[in-house]
Amino acid sequence: MTTGHAAPTRDGQGRRPRAVLIAGPTASGKSALAADLAEALGGVVVNADSMQIYEGLRILTARPSPVEEARVAHRLYGFVAPERAFSVAEWLAAAGEVLDTLGRAGRPAIVVGGTGLYFEGLLAGLAPVPQIPDEVRARWRAFAAERGAAGLAEALAARDPVAAARLRPTDTQRLTRALEVIDATGRSIVDWQSASHSPPLLSREETVRLVLEPERAVLHERIERRFRAMVGEGAIEEAAAFAARGLARDLPATRAIGVAALAAVAAGATPLEEGIRRGVVETRQYAKRQSTWFRGRMTDWARGDAAALADEARRAFGR
Repeated sequence: MTTGHAAPTRDGQGRRPRAVLIAGPTASGKSALAADLAEALGGVVVNADSMQIYEGLRILTARPSPVEEARVAHRLYGFVAPERAFSVAEWLAAAGEVLDTLGRAGRPAIVVGGTGLYFEGLLAGLAPVPQIPDEVRARWRAFAAERGAAGLAEALAARDPVAAARLRPTDTQRLTRALEVIDATGRSIVDWQSASHSPPLLSREETVRLVLEPERAVLHERIERRFRAMVGEGAIEEAAAFAARGLARDLPATRAIGVAALAAVAAGATPLEEGIRRGVVETRQYAKRQSTWFRGRMTDWARGDAAALADEARRAFGR
């Protein structure tokens, strides 16, 4: 049974929705649901996960397998080099091109992932924060590498207490971003985010919005089972190869869950079971943060298990 507000089956002009949006915590089964719906509706799966965009992390980010990608078309997976920090604005630009192409072909987009800011950008647009000069960006990244999250939080509290109060003191990426913005523009990132946004790519009226929400005990069991399966599929070797690339520690891809824990196993610094335990704990903590975000920000999305949400999407498309 679903809860929340379902999208109407048709809009006011009798048209079917353009897209199904599927959010959910990691290991909730959303990729399988997306593939099922893409097959049933003649659609294309579009990635909305900020880690699955990076190449080199197919196993550890639980990207669809080659077999799954052969079953239905997938877009925006593994297309960014991990040496880059890919922004929300860049993802929206890429997603916009995919949506335009699918719209011309009359095919629905099945947008699936766990990155709430991507979905928010699709439906609400993006705040017009100006481009940050390279020298400002380099200065704060060097500061982050030297002082860490604690130093960033202290610096932000001194320069922009409003932004500091809204950010987690351990969120290195967003703390750095907030410092870059106030340094480059003299305005708080909070001010920029409250300014007029770029136009949304999708309206609520042309989307079916779903949050996959398993019971906590079920999700925890899935997380451990999946992580152990990843190890069996070569995740230790993938983590070792990724760590060997020597990427700067402030790059988003280096924070992919399991990379550090399993690279330590590969190096002989951590026993296998301890590496698995760390990866499972880290994944469960991440899933909790995702679920909290979805509950707080996706209040008008339908929620439930995969079967109920699949039925909801099919009804919206008259299937």
